[in-house]
Amino acid sequence: MTEFGVGTYIRNVVRALGRLDHNNQYFLMGSPVKVEEIGPLPANFHTVPLLDPDTEPKGYFEFRKILKRLRCDLVHIPHLFWLPRALPCPYVMTVHDVLEHLYRARDHSSVRRALHLHLTRRVLKNADRIFAVSQFTKNEIEKLFGIAPACIEVVYNAIDERFLRGHATDADRQLIAERYLVNYPFVLYAGRISPHKNLVRIIEAFSALKTELDKENKLRDLKLIIIGDDLSSHPDLRRTVIRSGVQNDVRFLGFVPIEVLRIFYDAAKVFVFPSLYEGFGLPPLEAMAHGTPVVTSNTSSLPEVTGNAAVLVNPENVFEIMRAVHRVLVDKALRDKLKERSYEQSSRFSWDGSVRRILSVYEQVAGNAKLSDDSKTRPGVHSIPA
Repeated sequence: MTEFGVGTYIRNVVRALGRLDHNNQYFLMGSPVKVEEIGPLPANFHTVPLLDPDTEPKGYFEFRKILKRLRCDLVHIPHLFWLPRALPCPYVMTVHDVLEHLYRARDHSSVRRALHLHLTRRVLKNADRIFAVSQFTKNEIEKLFGIAPACIEVVYNAIDERFLRGHATDADRQLIAERYLVNYPFVLYAGRISPHKNLVRIIEAFSALKTELDKENKLRDLKLIIIGDDLSSHPDLRRTVIRSGVQNDVRFLGFVPIEVLRIFYDAAKVFVFPSLYEGFGLPPLEAMAHGTPVVTSNTSSLPEVTGNAAVLVNPENVFEIMRAVHRVLVDKALRDKLKERSYEQSSRFSWDGSVRRILSVYEQVAGNAKLSDDSKTRPGVHSIPA
């Protein structure tokens, strides 16, 4: 699969903590292999193996035992969970979205949904502070769980530093031409493959776009490239491609590492991301860092993240998506304006800036108005999922 999700969040937060804080002690609990992926860290960061998931009894009791042994002041749990935990120290947690209680919850019985909601609310109310990755997500937490606004801090995500290495070179473009046989203009989607990502409508909009461009005798060799996780569990997408008559013009590439994904972002004519729901929506920001025009949704967190640097559409209207992509492709003045705004908007988000806010909350929750040498005996903790 592509490099999306909580793992990316953890890597970037921990790397920024390593740059910014050399006083507090940090214990990274989880799979040592996952910790190694973070890269070199200063001497105040330590790996504590926790091989069993802390959602299972064995892992949970081992987790509590480690916290007690290390006399931890604080634990940061980097994702939403629903099983209440009696931990021996305060905890803060990051909420990326509440998707489990919206789209995915529809598959569960009403009793299970109610229990899931009740237990998650208890977990959130017991947290000393909640980090929401957008104002939209903060509002969702308040509405759905009745959490007081003062308990929730908005701390934005940011772009992985590997996306900030300048534009693709001729050698980079040669790489995707040789390895992926991509030597034609393309519209790009990158992200997870799941129903709320709205890929069926992307394919239908692309089919309508091809018809429109053929009439105008423009960009006849344009393709749609979809980069994401395993396609085998989503046969509806293949059926949509065939039904829409674009089987020769749509390519599913599956896993693409960040070093190559950045080349695709840079080379794309348009990045299209009309998702139905996003807690933050990082892929549009990653595309914008390369100056690539973005067409995205006018719903959830996406207007907040993209500002005035993207074309916003109703994600449920196939023809509105098509018209927006068409306009961006053929209107050079619009492309130039979006490119300029994209650089400016994407530069507003930084991991160092976000982690400074996280550090401030760590200090408040741990009861320290100011970090001191004494804090070296009062460890901070990051939990790394196995």
